[in-house]
Amino acid sequence: MLPSGARALLIAEAANPEWVSVPLVGWSLSRALVEATDAHVVTQVRNRDALLRAGWTEGREFTVLDSEPVARPMWLFDAWLRRLTGLGWTTSQALSAFPYYYFEHLLWRRFGAAIERREFSVVHRITPLSPTIPSLVARRCRRAGVPFVWGPINGGIAWPPGFEGVIRAEGEWLSYLRGAHRLLPESRATRSAASAIIVASKATLSELGPYADKCVYIPENAVDPARFPRPARAPAAGGPLRVVFIGRLVPYKGADILLEAAAPLVREGAVSVEIIGDGPQRPQLEALIAAQGLGAGTTLAGWIPNEKLAAHLAGADVLGFPSVREFGGGVVLEAMALGLVPVVVDYGGPGELVTERTGFRVPIGTRAELVAAFRERLSRLASDRASIPALSASARARVEAWFTWPAKARQVLAVHRWVRGEGLKPDFGTPFPDASPTPQPMARG
Repeated sequence: MLPSGARALLIAEAANPEWVSVPLVGWSLSRALVEATDAHVVTQVRNRDALLRAGWTEGREFTVLDSEPVARPMWLFDAWLRRLTGLGWTTSQALSAFPYYYFEHLLWRRFGAAIERREFSVVHRITPLSPTIPSLVARRCRRAGVPFVWGPINGGIAWPPGFEGVIRAEGEWLSYLRGAHRLLPESRATRSAASAIIVASKATLSELGPYADKCVYIPENAVDPARFPRPARAPAAGGPLRVVFIGRLVPYKGADILLEAAAPLVREGAVSVEIIGDGPQRPQLEALIAAQGLGAGTTLAGWIPNEKLAAHLAGADVLGFPSVREFGGGVVLEAMALGLVPVVVDYGGPGELVTERTGFRVPIGTRAELVAAFRERLSRLASDRASIPALSASARARVEAWFTWPAKARQVLAVHRWVRGEGLKPDFGTPFPDASPTPQPMARG
């Protein structure tokens, strides 16, 4: 617990246990910190009902702010613009800065006086996760003498060369203007005023070079041990190597790369592939399966509810995940927690989560090179099934040591202690090392 009289104010505009992606990260980390310390969460009004259903009490664990007068019109405009132009996720991210400014305006109006009275010993902004969305309160916290912690933030991963077609398919034209966010109000002030910046990837760390002394590397994702228990049974020794893909069916995730890589192995009966997820690329995948004659060994399962996913994956061997531009890679950790051996592209988040002891990282390259490399790796695993149990055990151990939400809360609280002057700067390794019995931060002066 925090020292007597100290409290953390957690800003998690997106925090929802019933959604996925950023809102789920916001909820999971907020909940872990609330359970581990004296903390209060400030979130957006759209999350109220879900938080109440999760057992929280408004006014005790959390406060909601109603920024809908700005957020809803901007959301409608964003949806209209994307339908009209085909622009992608980066457009939504850029537009979201404006309703977020209003959210923090309301936050300071509600909590500013308490911060200035130092009723909180730390103000920590958890979401948004994007480093492109500045904070209006960072500078005000510094003036009040209250440490402001920012993160985990993740971004700055460029599209790899040779995937211009994927950029067009995703509508990610704004990715060519990646540096424009520095022109937003309070962009530089957020970086300079923060007492600590939690960076979730090496790419983000590299973009914050002038502020490296205040950066701590902690990947954003983790797993809920209750949702991903140890597998009830080991994967079957006989039959084809069972490979699964989990994710949205969009071009950059690479489900088509996996299918093309596995095609000859599927036809030989050495490998089976299951695609879990849905999205606009599904018709293309159906056509590819038909054209390659993969129907007998390939399944398009659609979405599987989170609460049923662990049981569904019992007996699976490998996660095949050829995403070419993945910031976090939470699905990789979930698969590792269940004992699947990950085969990922060594670019972005997945390459920092997987090690030589826990799986395989395929070097980034052209699409043809990725197909060839994934095919070679799957072929080796299919012919060397004896190597899978050790990799599986190491993958589970790595997740259990570093990547559960309680572990993540301990890592973040080490940062809180540092900015309050109660300890040295934590350094967990960049990236985190493989599992040890009791992973602890290495102190830095």
